[in-house]
Amino acid sequence: MREFEFAEQCRITADLGFDAVEIAPFTLSDDPARLPAARRREVRNMAADAGLEVAGLHWLMNVPVGMSITDPARAEVAGAHMEAMVELCADLGGEMLVHGSPDARNPADARDGVTARRAAAACFARAGRAAAAANLRYCIEPLSPTLTPFLNSVADCASFIDEIEASGLMTMLDTCAAADSEDRPAHEVLEEWLPSGRIGHVHVNDPNRRAPGQGEMRFGPVMQVLARTGYRGYVSAEPFVYEPSGLAVASIAAGYMRGLREAVGGGP
Repeated sequence: MREFEFAEQCRITADLGFDAVEIAPFTLSDDPARLPAARRREVRNMAADAGLEVAGLHWLMNVPVGMSITDPARAEVAGAHMEAMVELCADLGGEMLVHGSPDARNPADARDGVTARRAAAACFARAGRAAAAANLRYCIEPLSPTLTPFLNSVADCASFIDEIEASGLMTMLDTCAAADSEDRPAHEVLEEWLPSGRIGHVHVNDPNRRAPGQGEMRFGPVMQVLARTGYRGYVSAEPFVYEPSGLAVASIAAGYMRGLREAVGGGP
């Protein structure tokens, strides 16, 4: 729905029945770390005026162009940007950040895998400490191996976080990515990992990259696990294909997911 101004996006989102909005910082500015305080207040108030909460941020690293968490020569800038995104999230009233951004975590940016992993760990440690100080969750997103060979499963991310030891770091699950990167269905991955307290957020999207309800995947088992395990975070619809239109896709996702939430007795 990028053809609409943010205030109108919020109004439509609320009218469709969503409870919150998850913001990609690049939609606010080409350099969101420098977004003025007045604009931050304005964005937060627009969401609140529409009756929406700000869930948090995702797509953190695509602007400014050229950042890398795995290239030691660029990791200092990337780490500072990640800290700035935590500050932006707090200013907007969000509670979590999702760090996907495959282009900015390519191990080939470094001379070897060990160097890449060490540089990324330093960046995430900075972000985790900032998130803990702000009482936020900074979630490392497992991504499909078709996008990056680095951190592809929930287990990968959990192990990496254990190495870093920064209390603000968590992982999350994206159902589209999980179809490529996990060895079992998404609801089984959640069944294992939700009791551990390591899952800080959930994205729902069909493996065909469309919204829930626009493909073959059935999301009832996912919602059942979330309800049964007492998950209280947000469940965000994140389609990548907007057909027949962004508004139509949002409408389908809202109706489908609210129906499932009612079916499991309220749920997340």
